[in-house]
Amino acid sequence: MRNLKVFIAYNGAEYHGFQRQDNAVTVQEVVENCVGKLLKIPAPVIYGCSRTDTGVHARQFCFNVHIDSRIPCEGFMKGMNTLLPPDIAVLSCEDAPEDFHARYCTKGKEYVYLIANTPQRDVFQQKLAYHYPYELDIGKMNEAAQLLVGEHDFAAFCRAEGKARMKSTVREIYSFRAEKNGTNVELRISGSGFLYNMVRICAGTLIYINEGRLTLDDVRRALETGDRNYAGKTLPPEGLYLNRVDY
Repeated sequence: MRNLKVFIAYNGAEYHGFQRQDNAVTVQEVVENCVGKLLKIPAPVIYGCSRTDTGVHARQFCFNVHIDSRIPCEGFMKGMNTLLPPDIAVLSCEDAPEDFHARYCTKGKEYVYLIANTPQRDVFQQKLAYHYPYELDIGKMNEAAQLLVGEHDFAAFCRAEGKARMKSTVREIYSFRAEKNGTNVELRISGSGFLYNMVRICAGTLIYINEGRLTLDDVRRALETGDRNYAGKTLPPEGLYLNRVDY
C-alpha cells in the first residue's frame, strides 16, 4: 500500500468547501471520485490539510491518499488533471512515508485575503476577491496586524460555534502584513494553525481599523478578554486563499 502526497489548487467559488457533505458538492467529493475513476476502484478517502469553507480558494492545498496501485506519480498527476473539472488541478504528486498525514504533519500555513481596492467593481474578480471601494491606509493596517503576531488566545477572532468545538483557542501567528499590489491589497498571514473564520475576522479587524471603527487598544482588549465585540467583522469567503502549506 502506497501513501501519496498530492498538492492541488482549486477555485472554490462553486464548492461548499473542501470537506465532504451529504447535501452539497465539495472539493473532497470531486477529487475522491476522480481518484476512484482513474484507478478503477471505489472512491478512496483522501485526507486534506485543512477544512476550507464554502467559496474559499486554495493556491496550494495538500492531501494524502492510500492506494494499492503501481501507477507512477507523473501518471497519477496527468490522469487526474484529465478527469478533474477546470476549477481543480493537481500541481504535484510524490510517494510519502506511511505515517504522513496531510493535516497532522503540517508545520504551518499561509493564507492570503485578497481585496480588490477599486472605486468600481472589477467584474473579472467576481467571486475571486473582496471589493472594497474606499482608500486603505496600509501603514495603519500593518500597525494593527503586528499586534496579532505571536502566541495569543484568539477566542475573539473565532466564530462562536467553532470555538465550542475547540480544546484551545491559543494559536501562534508567525507573520501578518498588508501589501499593495497594483489595484489589489493582499493581507498575508501565516501561523501554526487557525480557528474557524479566524483569518476572515483578522482581515475584517484591519478593515475596521482602517475605518476608525476600532483602535489599537481595541485589538489589545480583544486578545486580553476574548470579547468578540473588540474584533472586526467576518469578511466574505471569496477573498480568502489558502496560499501555502509547510511540512
